[in-house]
Amino acid sequence: MELPFAESYRIKMVESIRRSTRPEREKWIKEAQYNLFNLRSEQVFIDLLTDSGTGAMSDRQWAAMMTGDESYAGASSYYNMKNAIKDILGFDYFLPTHQGRAAENVLFSVLIKEDDIIPGNSHFDTTKGHIEFRRAHAIDCTIDEAADTQKELPFKGNMSIEKLEKVMAEHHEKVPFILITVTNNTAGGQPVSMECIKGVRQVADKYKKPVLIDSARFAENAYFIKTREKGHAQKTIKEIVKEMYTYADAMTMSSKKDAIVNIGGFIATRRKEWFEQASVYNIMFEGFVTYGGMSGRDMNALAVGLDEGTEFDYLETRIKQVAYLGEQLDKYGIPYQRPAGGHAIFVDAKKILHKVPREEFQAQTLGVELYLEAGIRGVEIGAILADRDPQTRENRYPELELLRLAIPRRAYTNNHMDVIAAALKNVYDRRDTITRGYKIVKEAPIMRHFTVGLEPCK
Repeated sequence: MELPFAESYRIKMVESIRRSTRPEREKWIKEAQYNLFNLRSEQVFIDLLTDSGTGAMSDRQWAAMMTGDESYAGASSYYNMKNAIKDILGFDYFLPTHQGRAAENVLFSVLIKEDDIIPGNSHFDTTKGHIEFRRAHAIDCTIDEAADTQKELPFKGNMSIEKLEKVMAEHHEKVPFILITVTNNTAGGQPVSMECIKGVRQVADKYKKPVLIDSARFAENAYFIKTREKGHAQKTIKEIVKEMYTYADAMTMSSKKDAIVNIGGFIATRRKEWFEQASVYNIMFEGFVTYGGMSGRDMNALAVGLDEGTEFDYLETRIKQVAYLGEQLDKYGIPYQRPAGGHAIFVDAKKILHKVPREEFQAQTLGVELYLEAGIRGVEIGAILADRDPQTRENRYPELELLRLAIPRRAYTNNHMDVIAAALKNVYDRRDTITRGYKIVKEAPIMRHFTVGLEPCK
């Protein structure tokens, strides 16, 4: 008899969470102006807002924190992190930052100027925000098939080489670098193939441009390359990761994902001149070059997390839990971005709430309904996140309206996944009765989805 799959860890410590009542949730979400970010954590039963910094660290990581060196300059923790980055990712130069968006802010301050064009595969919210804040332009070159949530493709996060080539042929003088995001979060946590990464590098070489990889979930991407792409099955995750980064000049990292820490990020590069230029901004924005925005204890935990996060057994456990949630949704016929991604299930709100006008934010409406149903918090990846066009100030309406249910690492059991699926089924069963959504009553000029205020449409 074949043994069933089991998690590759034991649970040593637990944190209590409380079930709330529907009247409580109705009161709380109204007070939060129907913005799930505004809820207090104790008002949430199962928190799937993000997988960023919300995972459970290992015993090795906690042990490493106890020996963190908090020296202002030249701390041993810095060198532990530097060695891990060199050994696992292959980069000689790095700068620690407090998280991924800080890494973007520092490096983009060096690389991007007004009216530049940055082609990529679905720039995520902070990435696009930092680009547009500098009055530059993010051009999405993701493959067209990513917009069809029901189409099964092994590497649905790929950049279209044809689209990239067209952008480069027309605008290469304005392109400071080409950006690859792994995995492609906006398209549903979908992976990018090694073949695609090589193809992007070839286009970059043709036009003598550097390649930058947004690397928040690089290890999950490597897992999919190993399990789905021909020629990689016998390689270790670390071998695949090392190969991925031979095609890049630099990377930005939100370490709160695949390095499994609560805070931290970094820039890594093989270009000494980028490192030296970025160091100036890092000192201005973050801190001295050997700690940036991080404590020594967190740098130690990050170094261990890079090692643990690039091990196959850990990744298999993590990704199979996401797939398990997808399998439960399949039983109820609930549409989501297929196949299941690496860190989250992205529920297709447009297909479910087809009676809600797009101007009333279908994915946000679905997120509020799921919270009211069971106290489960997800996040909208749709028109609110897409923000307004910087020139016209009109709302942008992306092809996909998705509710992202991001699964924290090593934090929930499959019983929680069953609750999530059942709650979604209850919302799905009454989908035809949901005909109105929400309107914006307050918004920031950029990256509005974090603080937006909403009220129900009547």
